[in-house]
Amino acid sequence: MKVLFTSFAHRTHFQGLVPLAWALTLAGHQVRVASQPALVDDITAAGLVAVPVGTDHRLFEIDPVEAGEVHRYSTGLDFAGRHDELHSWDFVLGLESVNARFVFPRVNNPEFVADLVAHARQWRPDLVLWEPFTFAGGVAARASGAAHARVAWGTDLTGYFRTRFLELRNRREDHDRPDPLSDWLGRLASDHGVDASEDLALGQWTIEQLPTRFRLDSALDTMSGTLVPYNGRSQVPAWLEDGVRRRVVITGGFSGFGHGIDLVDLLAHLADLDHEIVVTRSGLSTRDVPANVRLVDFVPMNVLLGASDLVVHHGGAGTWASALHQAVPQVAVAHEWDCLLRGQQIADAGAGLSLDPQRTDADALAAAVRTVLDDAQFGLRARVLRDELRSEPSPLAVAQEIERRTVAARAIPLDA
Repeated sequence: MKVLFTSFAHRTHFQGLVPLAWALTLAGHQVRVASQPALVDDITAAGLVAVPVGTDHRLFEIDPVEAGEVHRYSTGLDFAGRHDELHSWDFVLGLESVNARFVFPRVNNPEFVADLVAHARQWRPDLVLWEPFTFAGGVAARASGAAHARVAWGTDLTGYFRTRFLELRNRREDHDRPDPLSDWLGRLASDHGVDASEDLALGQWTIEQLPTRFRLDSALDTMSGTLVPYNGRSQVPAWLEDGVRRRVVITGGFSGFGHGIDLVDLLAHLADLDHEIVVTRSGLSTRDVPANVRLVDFVPMNVLLGASDLVVHHGGAGTWASALHQAVPQVAVAHEWDCLLRGQQIADAGAGLSLDPQRTDADALAAAVRTVLDDAQFGLRARVLRDELRSEPSPLAVAQEIERRTVAARAIPLDA
């Protein structure tokens, strides 16, 4: 079977696809990963076959006014505190509108879509697997007769809000039922001779990679899997082998730990801890920090957290998943997209704390670190979550189910 993965050129989104890509490779399938040129080195570093297509996206060059609109709908998604608002017609319509105008067209730029479609028509994959922002994958699949599915690298907020939007839209009068995402996708598909249909927005099915308790109820057709952490090209640093087991990690991942908290002040508050404090990508120098702080650029989280007692982070999917796998308690200071939800879910499960960055200073964050380190219950509950994660189907098991689904969903028989 030929399997084409596709992701726009954003490293963390791609990294959530790598274990499944390798599982399908090990099952004997031909696997390629198509993306914009900026991601090629990351794809080949993962040992996968890269197909550079189109031109790089310019998502992060978004106009400040447009960025403000995007942030209005992508930050502070507190499902407990803002439940009624987040499930209102005005909110979901606004979210669909700003994404369809300012985000998704930049991610799926015309050159990228055209070249991806051309490659799919030439290579003729049996299956296209796409991360949830890369709608070009569904168009390329339909244009080439392939089955296609979304692979959620984190919490599937796009699928969740899309299904809520459709539910509310179906209750409205016919004259007041706008659908900006469908309108944009329809134009995109038409450019390549593809008829519009809802599977272009949601795939023929979705592969979820989170423990069951953390998934949102979207009523989508889903498959269960395990999000195995992949951190890119990695090696174990010599200092990690020095026998130190009492360690706190403070990291902002690739997105940065930029929540207005004074990091120098935070580290000063933690100077008396009997722990080594590892801080990644801080921009600080050793003269700025106490003696118990180690400043590093990049360390693979799945390795580092195996020798750590606590991680403080921004809610990113990779760090969060690595902590789950290593049964490490977490303190999340998050506000953006699904990062806030992940932090709150860990807190609700008793495996850490979630802090509001708008109400958190260095003193409050240091107090949270001490609270988690001093209470063994956080570690016990983190181990419960690790056991739940291990009970989910492995990537190899998911690969077998994907084979079955592809045969059932593909428009053209595999032996054609």
